[in-house]
Amino acid sequence: MRIQAALVESPGGPFTIHHLNLDEPRPDEILVRTTAVGICHTDLSTRRIWPPERLPMVFGHEGAGVVEAVGDAVTTVVPGDTVCLSYRSCNACPPCVTGAPAYCESAGILNFSGSRPDGSTPLSRLDGTPVHGNFFGQSAFASHCLTFESNTVKVPADLPPAVVAPLGCGVQTGVGTVRSVLRPSPGDTLAVFGAGGVGLSAVMAAVADNCTVIAIDPIAARRAMAQELGAAAVIDPTTEDDVAAAVRDLTHGGPHHAIDTTGRPAVITQAINALRKRGTLALVGLGTAEFDTMPAITKGLTIRGVTEGDAIPTETIPQLITLHRQGTLPLDKLITEFPFNDIETAAKAASEGHVIKPVLAFPDGG
Repeated sequence: MRIQAALVESPGGPFTIHHLNLDEPRPDEILVRTTAVGICHTDLSTRRIWPPERLPMVFGHEGAGVVEAVGDAVTTVVPGDTVCLSYRSCNACPPCVTGAPAYCESAGILNFSGSRPDGSTPLSRLDGTPVHGNFFGQSAFASHCLTFESNTVKVPADLPPAVVAPLGCGVQTGVGTVRSVLRPSPGDTLAVFGAGGVGLSAVMAAVADNCTVIAIDPIAARRAMAQELGAAAVIDPTTEDDVAAAVRDLTHGGPHHAIDTTGRPAVITQAINALRKRGTLALVGLGTAEFDTMPAITKGLTIRGVTEGDAIPTETIPQLITLHRQGTLPLDKLITEFPFNDIETAAKAASEGHVIKPVLAFPDGG
């Protein structure tokens, strides 16, 4: 079938809209008509470093949509179901069968190879030239995409697509890092370094769990949003000579927990230096970091890498929807909608910090 999709044709190049061909679903695949898709930092950072031999490429991994067709082996959804899309896992390796699909042993080939595991791609230009895809088992920067049972979660049809879309990555990462990984006790203190979509989702979860939250971000609007969502204090790192000391002062000796969403070495060092003895740092942001091990050793810190908030999408996404309906996760406050055709404008707005969570909406819902 003919679809519209946003292509990246060179490393770091812009998103440009093209008509493509999409194969019919194989027995294990699901055809989804996209109604909304979030732009995540991972989409923006990955397009900068994506190998030229796997271009052109369709990214996008926070999709929401409606099932239009399913392969013969699919049993979990049917045409007409409203769905949220997340990361793909194999459901067979030791991490998957023990409840940790975010650490699937086949995660690389299933989510980041630019093709199906057999090397094929369901996407092509109108002249038949192959186009890479299958990003996170979806490539949702498109009017339609092919997905799989492990990353396609049925959700209530009455939820706005713009709210559903970020649940599959950014929101579950922030909330899951608090509730599934750090698991703070009521009254604990938490420092969140970076108040974007992931960081603010963590703020909401921690506030709901009766924690004292400090948010650190250079953008005034994001600091203001953190306070609106319940953060006890915020810090502008561009005006503080010693961010770690400022965090320690606000938390009476250092927070029990910290989350880094930036992946920046200097920020990770600030988090390590801020934590109290026996504190825990969750690393969520992608990057390459070097830091002094002495503070981590002498304070007995736990440093924990976290993928997707340790979420099991089929379990986590319904839980997030319940929290949203209860008012605990007012995601609407984070979202700015853009027409799908304005994807590059939305990406620039996110990169420059003008919006927190851009979500692309499709004409007539898909």
